[in-house]
Amino acid sequence: MLRINLLPIRQLQKRAAAVNRLVLSVLCICGVILLLVVVSTIQSSIANNIRSDIDALNSIKKKNAPILTEIKSLEKKKKELQRRISVIEKLKKSSSLTVRIMDQVADLVDNERMWITSFQQRGSSLSLQGIALDNRSIADFMKALEKSPYINSESVNLSNSTLRRVANRSLKSFLLSCSVRLPQDEQPKKK
Repeated sequence: MLRINLLPIRQLQKRAAAVNRLVLSVLCICGVILLLVVVSTIQSSIANNIRSDIDALNSIKKKNAPILTEIKSLEKKKKELQRRISVIEKLKKSSSLTVRIMDQVADLVDNERMWITSFQQRGSSLSLQGIALDNRSIADFMKALEKSPYINSESVNLSNSTLRRVANRSLKSFLLSCSVRLPQDEQPKKK
């Protein structure tokens, strides 16, 4: 006898496999949705914490705003005072430079052969006018000036030399120009 199985086992197996896949797909989708909800909740919690931190920092910033403006004001005053101090130091250096140059010129002049009639210093330029017995005295004075630590040796120039009658004697009237400087060991230190 032949037996015929009229129950559709293959179809039932296919349906069961399809139902299993459908359930598995739904479970995966639910898992992904659950994961997205968890991540979203964590992210919103982090964002809320950051917002509260920003609010706290802004309130601290508002509290400290007067102090910050005072600090900026003090920094401006400090810069202005430093500028004034540097101007005062520069004036001290330049005034002492003039005194030293006058002393240097007085030491270099041969009082028996030469006389200085005019001494003018403007900034770093120096102009000397005087009378000498001869050209040799003027040349010796120029060489001595070139050796001075307060005079730029390349800048000593004889601008004018003329013959002049003084007390029935023929003397040389001269005009020298040069530039002055502080010696290297006296240069102001940069801060």
